[in-house]
Amino acid sequence: MFVNRIKEINRIRTALQHEGSVLLAVYGRRRCGKSTLIKNVIDENNIYFSADLREKSLQIEAFANTVGKIINGFSKLKYPDWDSLFRNLQNTLNQKITICLDEFPYLVKNSPELPSLLQNIIDNNINDKFNLILCGSSQQMMQSMTLNSSSPLYGRCDEILNVSPMRIGWYKEYFKINAIEAIEGYSVYGGVPRYWELQKKHQSLVESIKYNLLDPDGILFKEPELLFYDEMRTSVLAFSILTLIGLGCNRLSEIAGRLEKPATQLNRPIKLLIDLGYVRRETPFNTSVKSTKKSLYKISDPFMNFYFSFVVPNKSRLEYGLIDQVFNEINGKFNQYVSEIWEELCRDAVPRLKIEGKTFNPAKRWWGNGIDRNPMEIDVVAESTDKSTILIGEVKWSDHISIQKIINELKAKIENVPFIENRKVVKVLFLKRIPTKKDREIIIIDPDTVIAVHK
Repeated sequence: MFVNRIKEINRIRTALQHEGSVLLAVYGRRRCGKSTLIKNVIDENNIYFSADLREKSLQIEAFANTVGKIINGFSKLKYPDWDSLFRNLQNTLNQKITICLDEFPYLVKNSPELPSLLQNIIDNNINDKFNLILCGSSQQMMQSMTLNSSSPLYGRCDEILNVSPMRIGWYKEYFKINAIEAIEGYSVYGGVPRYWELQKKHQSLVESIKYNLLDPDGILFKEPELLFYDEMRTSVLAFSILTLIGLGCNRLSEIAGRLEKPATQLNRPIKLLIDLGYVRRETPFNTSVKSTKKSLYKISDPFMNFYFSFVVPNKSRLEYGLIDQVFNEINGKFNQYVSEIWEELCRDAVPRLKIEGKTFNPAKRWWGNGIDRNPMEIDVVAESTDKSTILIGEVKWSDHISIQKIINELKAKIENVPFIENRKVVKVLFLKRIPTKKDREIIIIDPDTVIAVHK
């Protein structure tokens, strides 16, 4: 079942309709559906080639064989290099086609001259009979080859598409489940389509977690290690950083202390983890990102968050076969874990909603000292785009709550926050279920409303 990718499909199709030949770069995290996306756009009259780590001569031969299925006799010749292959391809074609080189970074590892060769082909219009799509899962390498000003392919791409994990709205549509079930499942598997396919093979979320994630033979038991192997030379350090964040070390000083390294040595790997979408840096509302020392680091990807919260700390027991024992412990903490994902989904939904006729800037948490000088926290704070209104909200994920107690706590916090500054306050509760009794002053937003804007 193929869902979403509407924007990406439209951009690729639009580019391929140009009169001249085009160069497209498609990259993104492994298992996000890049290859499936491309196969949904190009047909059997075009060339799709997936590279691997074989030697250069074997890759050239394999590519020639793939072309030979479209052009009779093409693979009968022996090509000493990529240049001779592409030149013969140009001379042989009698109509324009599209060529996709999937896992392009693998080709470049054994043929480092390839980007410069493609630059020469494009600059000298040697490819007027074929479009090129370069696809790769090594985000860092693909970005370097297309966005780095020193790269031969810099400025030559007609489209550069980053295929990101999908939003929870598509997860709900894919599984055809209710909003609460969607949030619980998304909290484990995140937005990676391949993980959804693996989950769908099982009757329940619980069964899929045990089979795919907790069983040492499960296909996702070592998934992050494979992801980092592609992306980072310092994969051990990245894995260690995420392990510590998963254990609750959210400040740079804590992480550095546990690793026994100077904090300055962690700036680069943490920035890369942020760029790759695995980590986010949180700062309180109404503070400058550049100047504040209140930064917290959280795992932003739900799958990675689940993995480093529950799988890594229990790997020894899991490898010993104690899957049910570990799952029972996870089950006792699962609602609290989901509540943190729900909280982030609520913040992310705020700028996509219109509340009391207002649109809002991106929402953040706030923590600090209140007017009474005592520490306090607020789950959701956002300023309206016209700066006249401030939204202050609390997030709860529970079936049994005292709604009046939560309302009273929210009102007390609003009285104590130091940053309202004569602006109108919109009071919001994000709740797992809509209560039977409501307060007219309070706006209540439920999972269906949050998920609806996450597409």
